[in-house]
Amino acid sequence: MAMTTISPKFQVVIPKEVRDKLHLVPSQRLHVVEKGGVITLVPEVPLKSLRGVLKGMATTGLREKKDRM
Repeated sequence: MAMTTISPKFQVVIPKEVRDKLHLVPSQRLHVVEKGGVITLVPEVPLKSLRGVLKGMATTGLREKKDRM
């Protein structure tokens, strides 16, 4: 497990092994999510990279919001 330290300016360095694994680049934006005392950094993904991710998804059996009760 990689570890880091908060600097006096409240900056955090993401360890190299994590940056390489997630293909993070300088100036890339990260969303900071706090839930239950846990901080999670989520890389912003360009919409263009999501093209085709739902290809082959079943479209039958989907319900309308009013039918979900």
